[in-house]
Amino acid sequence: MLNIKIFYFNDLRECTYVVWDETNECVIIDPGCHSESEKGRLEKFIETNSLSPIMLLNTHGHFDHVMGNAFVAQRWNIVTHIHPDDKSYLERCSGYGDMFGYKIDKAPDNTIDLADGQILRFGNSYLKVMHTPGHSRGGVCFHNDEDKVVFSGDSLFAGSIGRTDLPGGDYDLLMDSLLGKLVKLGEEYKVYPGHGPETKIGIELSTNPFLRYE
Repeated sequence: MLNIKIFYFNDLRECTYVVWDETNECVIIDPGCHSESEKGRLEKFIETNSLSPIMLLNTHGHFDHVMGNAFVAQRWNIVTHIHPDDKSYLERCSGYGDMFGYKIDKAPDNTIDLADGQILRFGNSYLKVMHTPGHSRGGVCFHNDEDKVVFSGDSLFAGSIGRTDLPGGDYDLLMDSLLGKLVKLGEEYKVYPGHGPETKIGIELSTNPFLRYE
């Protein structure tokens, strides 16, 4: 069974997730920690719970989700996993951060490409990659079909969906990703988004105005 810890980091209240099982091996999803205190909170949690990070996973490359990539990769000597269509964001994240008043350390150059359908194993558990372009070209979700959970990044939120007015965004493509892929996981799946509270696919199908079949 997966254990999930949620951190709300940086001024954009980005959701960073630590996911682990009974082996204490863990993955860190979208480390948005920016300040020293935020980095310290993440480090303290991992050390206090005797966790062993083995992968850094990015749902996409927007700067608020990768602010802590350099820190996490260096602190635990792990490699960043990101879809190849979003790797260019990592190269430019420092510049994007400057535009919003953030000093962001350069993300590691060595990354591992994520592919649709790929299985990422840690401990006795796994997360499966689902390519969900639309918010960005290389946006992905990570899901586990035993625990029925999905980490949706900025593709789906409680009551809303990701922006498509940013470079690489495409509304029609995002709707295809959501209606053609993500919601087909099943109404019982719990959704852990890139911002805001968790929800369920069934709740979003009945209340989210972007997902109503009318």
